Amino acid sequence: MSIPSDRLEAVTARSTTAYTRTEEYEDLFDQAPVIFAALCGPQHVLEAANPAFFEVFGGERTLTGAPVGELYPELGPQGVLDRLDAVYATGTAYRARGGRLVLGAPGAEREGFFDFTYEPRRDAVGRVDGVIVIAVETTPYHHAQLLAAEQRILLEQIARDAPLREILTDMARAIEDLAPELIVSVLLADPDGRHLRHGTGPSLPDFYNEAIDGVATGPNVGSCGTAAYLRAPVIVSDIATDPRWAGYEDLARRAGLAACWSTPILGADDELLGTFAMYHRTPKVPADKDVALSAAFARITALAIQRHRAMEAGRAAQEREKAAREDLAFVLDASTAITREPHYFDCLQCMARLTVPALAPLCTVHVVEDGRTRRIAVASASRAAEEYLASPGIGDEIDHAVARVLASGTTETDRHPVGAPPTEPDQAGAPTQDLDAPGAPTPDLDDLGAPASNPDRSDAPDQDLDVTRYVCVPLTTRGRTFGVLTLVATPDRPLDCHVIALAEELARRAASSADNAHQFTDRVRLARDLQAGLLPPALPRIPGAGLAASYHPAGEGLDVGGDFYDVFPLPDDRWAFMIGDVCGRGAAAATTTGMVRHTARAAARLLTDPAAVVAAINGALAQSTTEDNFVSLVYGELRRSASGLTLDLIRAGHVPPLIRRADGTVEVIAEPGLLLGIAPDFDGTSCRVDLRPGDSLVLVTDGITEARASDGEFFDEHRLADALAAVRCRTALRGRTSPTAATLIEAVTAAVTAFAGDSTPDDQAALVLTAT
Repeated sequence: MSIPSDRLEAVTARSTTAYTRTEEYEDLFDQAPVIFAALCGPQHVLEAANPAFFEVFGGERTLTGAPVGELYPELGPQGVLDRLDAVYATGTAYRARGGRLVLGAPGAEREGFFDFTYEPRRDAVGRVDGVIVIAVETTPYHHAQLLAAEQRILLEQIARDAPLREILTDMARAIEDLAPELIVSVLLADPDGRHLRHGTGPSLPDFYNEAIDGVATGPNVGSCGTAAYLRAPVIVSDIATDPRWAGYEDLARRAGLAACWSTPILGADDELLGTFAMYHRTPKVPADKDVALSAAFARITALAIQRHRAMEAGRAAQEREKAAREDLAFVLDASTAITREPHYFDCLQCMARLTVPALAPLCTVHVVEDGRTRRIAVASASRAAEEYLASPGIGDEIDHAVARVLASGTTETDRHPVGAPPTEPDQAGAPTQDLDAPGAPTPDLDDLGAPASNPDRSDAPDQDLDVTRYVCVPLTTRGRTFGVLTLVATPDRPLDCHVIALAEELARRAASSADNAHQFTDRVRLARDLQAGLLPPALPRIPGAGLAASYHPAGEGLDVGGDFYDVFPLPDDRWAFMIGDVCGRGAAAATTTGMVRHTARAAARLLTDPAAVVAAINGALAQSTTEDNFVSLVYGELRRSASGLTLDLIRAGHVPPLIRRADGTVEVIAEPGLLLGIAPDFDGTSCRVDLRPGDSLVLVTDGITEARASDGEFFDEHRLADALAAVRCRTALRGRTSPTAATLIEAVTAAVTAFAGDSTPDDQAALVLTAT
C-alpha cells in the first residue's frame, strides 16, 4: 500500500495538539497494512501506532505514552534508537531496505526483515518535534529469496553429481538456518522398500540416528515409518501422546523431540525413495508454510536420490562392462595362447598355467588315457599350495571328485574346506551338491574363512594355507568328457559364480583346442608313419660308393607327400637307384608312390635295360584308373668299373641330374624325357655316366629348385649348381680334396634354407651318390 506524499507531509508538518494528531494518525493508518508509529520528542515517546505495528513489534504490549526504548528494549542494541536520534537531531529522513531486526521478549525472539522510512515531524514553526516511522515487513519475501538460493545451490550440487550424503546434509542445514526451530532428517528406502536407512540428520543426536537406521515401514512405526508405508504425509504434533510413536516415545524424549512431521519422498514412477522429516522440540502443529517447505524440499530430495541412483546404476553398468571386457580379453588371450600350442598335453598344461593366479591360486588337470585317469598338470601360486596336494587325503578327495565329474560331465563345487569333512557327508558315489545352483542354501560367511586342514590331523601340511573350496570343471568335446580342470580356492581368492563361469568357458575352449591338437598329433604321426613306409628305412652300403639322402615334408607334415627316393640291389652285383615326384598329395599320392616303387623293384629284377624298367612303370601308371596320375622320375643303375662307377640313367620329366666332379665343376645331364602316366607308351633312352673317385651324382626334386624367396624368385638349377661348386672351397680349408655325399646334402639344404627360409611349400627330397 502506498501513502500519498502530500498527506504524509501534511501529517509530519502541520502543527496541532497531540490529541488531534493522534486521532489523525489512527484515522490514516488504522486499517493500513503498513507498520506505522508516531514518536514524540527526543525520548521518542510512542505517541500513536496502528494495529500492524503492535502485531509485529508489540504483541500483547500495546501501551503508548512511554519511550519506545523502554517499551521495546531489544531495539537499543540493534541501533534503532541511534538512527531515531540522528533523524530527530538533523531533521534528515532515513530510509533502509531489507533491514534485519530480532523482535520479541527473551525466549520468544523472532527474526524479521523490513523496509524502513524514518521521517522527521515538524511543528508550525518548522522545528522537529518527533519522528514518524513507516515500515513494510519483507520477511516472507526475504525467506523466499533465501529458499530459492538454497534450492539453486542444491540443484547445482545435484547437477555436478556431488555425493548424496553431502547434498542431503547441506539441505538439512540450510532449512535449519532458515527456520532455526526445525530439526531436519532424511531416511533412505532400501531397494525392497520395507526398511529405511539413515540419510542425514546433522542436528539429531548420534544415538537417535543409529536407533532409527534400518527401521521398518509399517502403519504404526513413528512418523517416518508410517509415512513410507502409507505413501502420504504424517503429522504428529505431540510424540508423547500419539499412538503411532508407541515404543519410540522414550527414544524421542531422550533426544529432546516433541513433534515430527514426515513426508514420503516418491520418485517419478511413485517409487518410494525415502522420507523427509521435520522435528520440533515442543509440541506443535505445522503452519501452511511449513507444509509447503516440506513438500518443496521433499521434491528436491527425490531429484537428488534419483540422480544418485542413476549415477550409481551407470557406474555399476560401467564396472560390469569393464569386467565383461576384462573377462572377454582374458578368455580370448588364453584361448589364443592355448591354440598356439600344437600338442595335446601342451594345450592342457598351458591352460593350467593361465588359470593361476588369474582364477585361483592352485590348479590341477586330469585326463583319461587308455582307460586310466592321471594328473598331467599342476599350477600353483606358491610352493605351499602345490605341496598341499601331496598331503594324505587331499589328493584322494580331489581324485574322487574328478572321477564323479568324468562320469557326470557336469561341474562340481564344494564349499567345505578341502581336506576337512563336510557338514553333511555325501552318500557313497553321489556327486557333491553344487551350492551355486538355484535353490541351494546360502553358506554362512564365517564358513568361508575356515581353516583348510583338519585340526585333528597331525600330518596336515602347511597350517597357514587356508583352502576354502574347490571346483571341478569337465573338459568335454564332441559329447565326450576326457578330462577335468580343478581349481582350489583360498579366502583371498574365493571361487564365486563369476570365476566358475570363466573357468567353464576356458575349459570349453581348451577342450576343443586340446582335441584338435590331439587329432593334429595323430594325423602328423600317421602321415610320418605312412611316409616312412614309402621311403627306404636306411640306405644300403654299396662297395665303392657313398650314399646320403634327405626328405623334408611340406607345411606341417599333415599329408603324405609325393616325393620319394629308393636304392636297392640287383642281380650281377648291380644296384638300382631312383628319385621321383608324384602329382598330388595325400592317400592318392601315397598309393601311386607305393605302386611306382614296387613296380620298379619287380621290373628291375627281370629287365636289364633301365629304359625297359621305366616303360614298365609307365605301363602300370597308364593302366591305373586314377586321373592325373603323373610321375616325374630319374631311374638309374650302377656297377663298379676299373675307374670307379658306371651309371646308366634315364630321365622322365624330372629335374635334371647334376654331376659334381672332384675338382668342383658341375655338369647337368639334360637328357629329354616325358612325364610318366601321360601316354600308354614310353619312348626314352638311357645315358651312361662314369664317376671317378670324388665325383658325385646329385638328384633332387622340384621342391628344391622351385623354392621361392620372399620376392617370388625361384632357387632354380643354377643356384643349386653354385651351391655344389662352392662346397670345394670350404672343405679344402680342412685339408680334404672332395666332399662326402653327406656334406653335399648338408650344403644343398643350407643353401635352400638361406634362400627361401624355413617355409617348405612343397616336399623336398635329395639323393647323392659319391664314388669313393
